[in-house]
Amino acid sequence: MKSLESSMHRCFRVCVPIIALLMAFAAPHGAAAQEEFPPPAGKGRVVVVASGGSGPREYRDIAKKIAALGYDAVLFDSSHWSATDTGLRAAITTALQMPHALPGKIGLVGLSLGGGFVLAFGTALSDQVAVVVAWYPVTAPFKDPPGWASRVKVPTVMFAGEYDSYQGCCLIDKARAIGKAAQAVGAPFELTTYPQTEHGFAIAGASYNAEVSRDAFARTEAALKKALN
Repeated sequence: MKSLESSMHRCFRVCVPIIALLMAFAAPHGAAAQEEFPPPAGKGRVVVVASGGSGPREYRDIAKKIAALGYDAVLFDSSHWSATDTGLRAAITTALQMPHALPGKIGLVGLSLGGGFVLAFGTALSDQVAVVVAWYPVTAPFKDPPGWASRVKVPTVMFAGEYDSYQGCCLIDKARAIGKAAQAVGAPFELTTYPQTEHGFAIAGASYNAEVSRDAFARTEAALKKALN
């Protein structure tokens, strides 16, 4: 697992303190390291893309694909965000001020660490957010899935690999517990799991899975279209 392993090792060297204490202690915060990918038409509704902890470089292709759908995709390095919703809110404010942004509620697409942030905090921001999409999100800090589910106000889709075992951050049992808790309270949440699929299936490396990535992106496109168009 050459490229992916090295990337994930970098991620966890940087992000373990954030992952382990995501719900408790503040880390350095702000809307750092943003990069805008304008839509072909010039302007579009905003989609904030939250990178994994290894930084935004490996997630530029996904941001570009979202922009190609007609959205103003703004990519952020989620490892710079606060362990509260402060960093995410700052990112939303920054994204809405981008030159190619149209006003209105935005979409959130987060992957790995970024997926954990949008799932934990973005799902409650119904004043600003129209839809949340979480790709193999960090779920280890979710100690109370029913409590989290009771706060979900934003339509949310989540993708999880059934073989995801990396550092215990995103285990399928926790993903299913989150889905079950959401179902129990009627939260607007949809979980899709992928058999024989590992963490990081959307980025280059030994765990990359083209078929699963295509399906997850198609579901992402449908969720964005339903909420933002």
